Amino acid sequence: MYEGPTSVTTQEPGSTPPAPPVPLAALLARPDLGLRLLAGPEDVPLHWVHTSEMADPYPYLLGGELLMTAGVQLTDPAHYVERVVEAGAAALAFGVTPVYDTVPPELVAACERHGLPLVEVPRAPRSRRSRGRCGG
Repeated sequence: MYEGPTSVTTQEPGSTPPAPPVPLAALLARPDLGLRLLAGPEDVPLHWVHTSEMADPYPYLLGGELLMTAGVQLTDPAHYVERVVEAGAAALAFGVTPVYDTVPPELVAACERHGLPLVEVPRAPRSRRSRGRCGG
């Protein structure tokens, strides 16, 4: 029978995680990632990374995230960005392909209006993705 702790420690909404944040600029400076800043400032701290293909990820964001999406359900970029900003996300990363060949211009414009950093994530060659997962 399990005799360990029975209570679950949870973070207060909007609280910061136990690890120090990673500056978005540090990720942008890594050539191996191939990231490109399309909108907003690069000097934001990232506390979490979260992926979502939901039309409205707001209920699942804690604040301070780099939210990654490929835009599978992106129908209204302006509303999507409003909700992401309301949730307190630090930045948005948009992966090109398989849904879009480029980042939608409406998404870029919405991020610019709200001052939300928008990062383009390029499609990586399959061999590069595999090596990254294996650590080699």
